[in-house]
Amino acid sequence: MSTSIFSLTGSHYIVTGSSGLLGQQHCLSIAEAGGTPIMIDLDIEQSSNLANSIHHQFNLTPLVFKADISREDELQVLLSSIIDLNVAGLINNASRNPTVSSSGVLFSNRIEDFSIDEWNRDLSVGLTGSFLCTKTFSPLIYNSSKSGSIVNISSDLGLIAPNQSLYSDIPPTRPDSTVKPVTYSVIKSALIGLTRYTATYYAHVGLRCNCLCPGGVQHQQSSDFLNRINNLIPMARMASVDEYRGAIIFLLSSASSYMTGSVLSIDGGRTCW
Repeated sequence: MSTSIFSLTGSHYIVTGSSGLLGQQHCLSIAEAGGTPIMIDLDIEQSSNLANSIHHQFNLTPLVFKADISREDELQVLLSSIIDLNVAGLINNASRNPTVSSSGVLFSNRIEDFSIDEWNRDLSVGLTGSFLCTKTFSPLIYNSSKSGSIVNISSDLGLIAPNQSLYSDIPPTRPDSTVKPVTYSVIKSALIGLTRYTATYYAHVGLRCNCLCPGGVQHQQSSDFLNRINNLIPMARMASVDEYRGAIIFLLSSASSYMTGSVLSIDGGRTCW
């Protein structure tokens, strides 16, 4: 079998949330396979730095756009700037993720204290933004010269509920506890539904839509947190930041040409338990 089925050469691929921890890796994956990333983020400086690095490393020139993906008017302006490009894929990656640092989860996020404004802000980026990007860019993608592909980035927490004991020794109903916010599970679960809907909706025009459910990535968490979560993972470790790059290339390329509506879980086996 030729490795050319994994090639993304000659096409552009949109990545939302391109300055994030995994967003950067998605862009590097695309470039490594010969594709050109179109990077969308509010953090234009971080994305520009990554674009420069990709240019020097792969001799490609990524495009960088600052846009709020929850605003349809901004996406329409962006669309007009790339309308003449051969855009063959979209990675709906952007989200407001409350990452766990060495200091733990910074906010309590308890349902009793979770404001409707915070709920709306989270959903506007992670869910509404994914819908609007799909709506805006899908015609451009299925009219490309290659078989088009949309990849929605969910999470292992789109398949299972968060184990709140990872974030605090205190029961989640206690006012001094810290928890993973409800919006994270709601959004990541909803992206699976969006994937299945769009997979059947766009199948007749050859546009594939799949969902990647990555597990947690080791990045500046405390040793206490790592010990706790490693006990919940059969492989006894979190992912390294670059361990999803092969899956991204597979899902975007013709290597997965008969795959649509699928949910690909890569989590060290955590959702097996």
